[in-house]
Amino acid sequence: MSTILGSGEWRYRVVDGWGRLPDGWTLMDVAAVAVDSKDQVYVFNRGEHPMIVFDRDGNFLRSWGEDLFHRAHGLHIGPDGMLYCTDDGDHTVRKMTPDGTMLLEIGVPGEAAPFMSGTPFHRCTHTALCPDSNIFVSDGYGNARVHKYDPAGRLLHSWGESGSGPGQFNLVHNIVADDDGWIYVADRENHRVQVFDTAGRYETQWNNLHRPCGLYMPRGECPHCVVGELGPGMPVNQEYPNLGPRLSIVTSSGELLARLGGEDGAGPEPGRFWAPHGLAEDSRGDIYVGEVSYTNWGNMRPGETRPQWLRTLQKLEKLD
Repeated sequence: MSTILGSGEWRYRVVDGWGRLPDGWTLMDVAAVAVDSKDQVYVFNRGEHPMIVFDRDGNFLRSWGEDLFHRAHGLHIGPDGMLYCTDDGDHTVRKMTPDGTMLLEIGVPGEAAPFMSGTPFHRCTHTALCPDSNIFVSDGYGNARVHKYDPAGRLLHSWGESGSGPGQFNLVHNIVADDDGWIYVADRENHRVQVFDTAGRYETQWNNLHRPCGLYMPRGECPHCVVGELGPGMPVNQEYPNLGPRLSIVTSSGELLARLGGEDGAGPEPGRFWAPHGLAEDSRGDIYVGEVSYTNWGNMRPGETRPQWLRTLQKLEKLD
């Protein structure tokens, strides 16, 4: 029997076992996913083959990046179809063609900026492109900044610092932009998404989120946003209900439309989540969820032996 998540117009069927790999391959943690104009699904993962491409039915098409990436973290496809790959282990953002040719590299491979210096990058996390093609980078695990670059990779502006006030960050983990140029930043450990204009001026924030980790916002008028939320990260509240991990669907003003999963905490069953980290939608509104289950196992199941294989990729098919 199929597992159904959500309610009203936001109902989804879990496609169990989506994504067929060649024999002997494994994805390990799936840090990010993105879908191109042909509904090809790019899976940026921490296995031996960092970029694996499927068609929308889950058939394997190709792979690349084996000698390039150190630790997959963020992935965004620009309006021109190029891929922006954020490697937090290598402190770089790379613009790539769909077949794996590098066009632009921002950051110095293998060299982190000093911790909390505000200069790029110290374990950068994700990228977003505005309609004017400027590039915004969230940075990240060793900084509390957003950096704005022009299309050629020249740094234009940076903003943010460590803290919990407006414009401050406690682990800036993901970033998206809408067609009006607003920038939405997942301020994960402050349990909020902050909204800025392209100059970095604070506008508002979305609350009632639990450790927002992944963000996806489709282009178009009045877009919605899918937010991947992590569950409790401490043993003391490990069993608290209704905190995730889960997906929340909200309007561009932060109004909650639906929640998918999360009532009963983390789990291996279809439709439950371990650590929703990367999100994307295809042209039909189906959601692809990449999870960093191996990384988060210790937080979710402290003291337990980790299974050899964990699920790290799910497809949620939108129902009419």
